[in-house]
Amino acid sequence: MANKFVRIILIVVLFVIFFEVGLVSSYTIVTAEAPNIPGLIDMQIQKISSIFNPETVNEALIKDPTPINITNKKDVAIQMQNLSNVDGVNVDSMNITTRDDKSNDNITVTIEALGYASPNSTSGQIIISQDPSYKIIATAPAHHVESGIKADTRAMVITSVLKLY
Repeated sequence: MANKFVRIILIVVLFVIFFEVGLVSSYTIVTAEAPNIPGLIDMQIQKISSIFNPETVNEALIKDPTPINITNKKDVAIQMQNLSNVDGVNVDSMNITTRDDKSNDNITVTIEALGYASPNSTSGQIIISQDPSYKIIATAPAHHVESGIKADTRAMVITSVLKLY
């Protein structure tokens, strides 16, 4: 009986070790950086403990994002352009969503937009393309103003710049 119990514990321990090694290696591959192992472990513990805490269960569950309109799209596009080092951001392609309750005064918004690179010159020819070159994803705090919701461009953070092929 004790022998079976030891085997079960050994299998669980090996599963946890295999899972952690896979998490660290995939983090390294995706971000091309050295992983912050204590940070990854803390994040896992925090997420698991929030599932069992009835007060924070809403934070642990993934909610669908709610699309919203902001009043300062042009300012946001200029700031995204400056922060991501692209030559232009398409305001018409902006997709602004939030996972927070829109009735709150302060919310966090996720902004996705298409970015353009400068024209390439190849063998003396300038090739101008209307196709976007990048997909830019940013987060920013937002608050309610008289005319709607305004994103704070000073606190905007670019979370990823994806090259489109």
